[in-house]
Amino acid sequence: MFILKGLTALILLSVFFTACNNDSDVPTTQPTVIYKEDTAVLNAQNVKRQAPVINIIDTVQFPGYVLVIKDSAMTSEGIGKKMHEIYTNTLPTFITEKKLNITGPRYAWYTSSSAPFFFEAGFPIDKKPTGKLPPKMKVREIKRDSAVVAHYFGPYESTYQAYGALKEWMKDYKKKSSGQPYEIYVGSMYDAKGNPVDPYRVQTDIIFPHK
Repeated sequence: MFILKGLTALILLSVFFTACNNDSDVPTTQPTVIYKEDTAVLNAQNVKRQAPVINIIDTVQFPGYVLVIKDSAMTSEGIGKKMHEIYTNTLPTFITEKKLNITGPRYAWYTSSSAPFFFEAGFPIDKKPTGKLPPKMKVREIKRDSAVVAHYFGPYESTYQAYGALKEWMKDYKKKSSGQPYEIYVGSMYDAKGNPVDPYRVQTDIIFPHK
């Protein structure tokens, strides 16, 4: 285990979670690491925050299926609203109708680094759904593969620090990406009563598949 602490600075995305791999083909070129930026948020943040805690582990990603919805937004606030609808309404309704089971916490992939922000948000499920999927919905299959994971604890808008730490780890250990990075939201930013939780007690996993 490699522990990186004391990283500082700020970036994107007001935390949007009120509820509590990639495609099976390995890309022929190294996937782009996405750093989500929102200058409006950056400029508005003037208070120096406690540094997040980032624990880096080289491990294996769990195989399985993730049902996702593809969408986009122009701002971090827009991402938050759309993801909230996906996680709390659209996907749970579809999963219930198809008699599927959610097998873990929320997943997300980001495929653009500036506005408009393109993303995919979803839940891991126990099996592929039958029949034709609604527009913008698809199933991602995650293969069992080596992966380096950053267990991140801190404000969500500072997760870019974990991306930077993972990129440096890949470089130091001469690893090559074998799939698009993604995030798993292990914890919720709000408790059962809707009150904010201390972000330094909330875990977000950022996964870089590698070979």
